[in-house]
Amino acid sequence: MPLQLAVLASGNGSNLQAVLDRAAQGVLDVEVRLVASNKEDACALDRARRAGIPVWARNHGSFAGREEFDAALVDAIRASGADTIMLAGYMRLLTPYFLNAFPGRVLNVHPALLPSFPGVRGVADAVEYGVRVAGCTVHFVDEIMDHGPVIIQAAVPVSACDSRDDVLQRVHAAEHRIYPQALQWLAEGRLSLQGRVVHLAPSRRPAAGAAADMLVSPALEQGF
Repeated sequence: MPLQLAVLASGNGSNLQAVLDRAAQGVLDVEVRLVASNKEDACALDRARRAGIPVWARNHGSFAGREEFDAALVDAIRASGADTIMLAGYMRLLTPYFLNAFPGRVLNVHPALLPSFPGVRGVADAVEYGVRVAGCTVHFVDEIMDHGPVIIQAAVPVSACDSRDDVLQRVHAAEHRIYPQALQWLAEGRLSLQGRVVHLAPSRRPAAGAAADMLVSPALEQGF
């Protein structure tokens, strides 16, 4: 059975689009049941509507507090039939109430190689620091921002002449490959957690060809 997915997004939703594209290609076993946002004008909602996916959008400022907003969001997700949550540029910290509603089923992508450069300025902080390798991380979400156990990471090169936008474009391209891959591993029931370490069960799926522009661990599989 495909992964029953709810996507939370506050902005453009390019990672949502990457998931929809991989699903349409038949390589990603997910069904996006809902796209939800705390911003009623988020571009991700337009992507969902074009794909015929139900949307839920509420201004978080109209709620008494974070838990009240998250309670309404949990109700909408449950009503949609989704049981797994994909954060795609969702710019709010989730409450313990939300995380307890979907234990071990909330994933996020961060545009840096965690634990380095957490927070909303991941790429900018890395470039300003002068790194020569940047990247992105897909991880399980816990109650601390950008802290949960790492599922997969991709590293991309950075040169002294690269602008923030150059690096951001490179990182986003990597995100669009590793996020669908992580979701597919979850759909196949191949991820397990021991302490902070995520283990990936082996598969007969062929490995993808090595990418010239990034290093990924664990390795991508065919189709990703």
